[in-house]
Order: sequence, then C-alpha cells, then structure tokens
Amino acid sequence: MTIRVIIVDDQAMVRAGFAALLSAQADIDVVGEAPDGKQGVEVSRRTHPDVVLMDVRMPEMDGLAAAREILNPPIGVEHRPKVLMLTTFDVDDYVYEALRAGASGFLLKDAPPADLIAAVRVVAAGEALLAPSVTRRLIADFAAQRPAPRRNPALRLGGLTPRETEVLELIARGLSNQEIADRLILAEQTVKTHIGRVLAKLDLRDRAQAVIFAYESGLVAPGDAG
Repeated sequence: MTIRVIIVDDQAMVRAGFAALLSAQADIDVVGEAPDGKQGVEVSRRTHPDVVLMDVRMPEMDGLAAAREILNPPIGVEHRPKVLMLTTFDVDDYVYEALRAGASGFLLKDAPPADLIAAVRVVAAGEALLAPSVTRRLIADFAAQRPAPRRNPALRLGGLTPRETEVLELIARGLSNQEIADRLILAEQTVKTHIGRVLAKLDLRDRAQAVIFAYESGLVAPGDAG
C-alpha cells in the first residue's frame, strides 16, 4: 500500500529536496506541497494524505495552528492524517504543544535521509516517533515545565486494568513494544492488544498522546528512568 504524503514548509528548496527523496521510494507518493500552514490545511483537505510533514515555523499560519486544524477538523470533515512535525532545533517550544494537539512526533530537518524515510513509514503505520532517548527527555522536560491539566485525568486512569496501566507506564518511559513484552514476559502481539485497549479507553489518538497523558495524569514523573 502506497503512503500518501504532503510537505508543508515555507522553504521551496526544503520542499523540493524532501519531495525528491520521498518520491524515489516505491511505497511513498508525494501528493501535494504548501508554503505555509493555511495552504497546508487546504492541501490536506483536498488530497487526503496519510502523513503530513509539517514545518513548525511558517508565515501566515504556523505549523502548530495548522496541525490543530488538520487533527481537529470541523464537523463534516472526516479525514485526519498523521502529522509529523519538522523542526530546525532539537528543543523547540512548539514540540510539546504539537504532541498534545495530536501530532505523531517530530523530526529534525537535518536528520539523515534514511531517518526521514523511516519516520514517514513509522508514523503512517500508526506508531509515534518517540523512540530516541533525546525525544523522551524532551517530552519529559516539557511535561514538567508546561503542565496543561486535562479534565480529571486521574479518574480516567481508573478505567484501565492493572496490566493496562502498567503498559501505559512503560510506553511513557519510552519502551518499544518488544521491550515492553520482554519486561512483562508477554508476547509482542499481546502488548499491541493492551496498547490498543489503552488508547481506546482513554480516547487517545496514538502513543504520543499516551505519553503526554501519562505525564499529565501523574502516572509517570518527569525524569523517571526506563
């Protein structure tokens, strides 16, 4: 199955470079581009991509505002693609808010080409781009410095079974499915089943939001080791 991608960035050379790289992959099709967030939303609604590569800082409408519009569409708009934020800096004020808004992760613009290709595939598959330890530390830092309380998140945790709560905690600590399986002595498929139930019960979009929820609910404290 081909992954449909659009690229939203105010630098034409960046868009062209990313488009050339991704279009060269047999399983990826670049179906649109936009120079700012406002046009990015329009292109996304028109082309129905699987993944949106979204620059953070842009004129007219920044990437955070555009991500919010794409991920929380008005009534009547059914399509909601995955959003992968692109940033020039490894620590960016927008990153945490973007994850809370529903973005599936972020990637540095100067990452190796292979990382960009892998990121698109990972996000398209429904995973969050949260594996690198620097990302876990960054999310923990933002969770500690910029808490944004949800409506009774602790009460929502009460709907999880003890095993599901344990799995959520390990997701927030940055463990992969296989690492969680090894830690809990479970089959990896069983772990995937637990994760699906956690996301459904807590009404969370993906692992990125699960991580943020775990910090905000107090289940995991920033700085906890994996």
